[in-house]
Amino acid sequence: MSHVSTAQPDTIGMTAEGEREGAIVAVASNTNRRALMLLVVLAVAFAFAPLVIYPVFLMKIMCFAIFASSVNLLLGHGGLLSFGHTAFFGLAAYSTGYLAKNAGLTPELALIAGVVASLMLGAVFGAIAVRRSGIYFAMITLALAQFVYFMAVQNPQVTGGEDGLQSIPRGALFGVIPLNGTALYVFCLVLTLFAVALVHRIVTSPFGHVLRAIRDNRDRALTLGYKPERYQWIVYTLSAGLAGLGGGLKALVLQVVTLTDVHLTNSAEPILMTLVGGIGSLSGPVIGASVIVAIQYYLSPFGAWVTVLQGLIFIACVLAFKSGVVGLLTAIETRIRQFRTRQGDKNPRGRTTDEQERS
Repeated sequence: MSHVSTAQPDTIGMTAEGEREGAIVAVASNTNRRALMLLVVLAVAFAFAPLVIYPVFLMKIMCFAIFASSVNLLLGHGGLLSFGHTAFFGLAAYSTGYLAKNAGLTPELALIAGVVASLMLGAVFGAIAVRRSGIYFAMITLALAQFVYFMAVQNPQVTGGEDGLQSIPRGALFGVIPLNGTALYVFCLVLTLFAVALVHRIVTSPFGHVLRAIRDNRDRALTLGYKPERYQWIVYTLSAGLAGLGGGLKALVLQVVTLTDVHLTNSAEPILMTLVGGIGSLSGPVIGASVIVAIQYYLSPFGAWVTVLQGLIFIACVLAFKSGVVGLLTAIETRIRQFRTRQGDKNPRGRTTDEQERS
């Protein structure tokens, strides 16, 4: 009898543990399924979009979607607000453009070199910035970005100064496929899907779970034995490399790199895109980039008023739509499901199940 009484609690504990593991697996499976569906939707949407929209405009959206994804990774999942990501975006753009134009590298090698340069700079800047948090972290990243901008201005023999790097050759992919027209568009689409899938893989990995734990409660993470600075340094470096991917790709698409790509105003745009789309969501940066780039393109005849409109959008997102477009759509979907559930619970006399029980 004593043996049975001791075995029952163990069995109950094992059952509860199995249920928790099953719930975790179910949530992970659902998250992976939604991410796969998103990749399919993005691939289909961008595959048919050139039939009605200018392809170069779409490729610019893809470049900034990658850029915004890097900020979303750092801000939405790491809880770190950086005002200096334009440094990595611009460095990769200049590196890719310079190597493709003056060193004769193929586009994929020039792009890889740009991403590696951004990763290395991100590792150095991250080691300095993660020593502080909050507004101090943001100000340090801003100062470091201004240093990169100053270097770009003071070295016109490399950056082209006010004229920038122009007529950057796209070359041939792997030295075989000319990177023009359809080939360039497919190349951009593949890299965009790769960036979105990479962010999803990072945030759903054990590293991503620890990162969010540090974001939500740094002190508790410390008591559990994790080192917040190390995780934040890693995600900052990864985010820098992702920003570099967007910058290098933009240099190949538009065939020009200017000082605007390393200017402070360029750091605000991916933050705004992330806010508009939805912080922490996988599709938020793509949606936000589409909205902001479309505003800049179609309202360009109004000149400086475009910046005013972006400021109004930023204020509206902060005050009314804190979850962005994705959060708004999710809330609408939840309301619809709740309404359908209430309608389904009604009996033929028009009363809900709860009302019938009370009566």
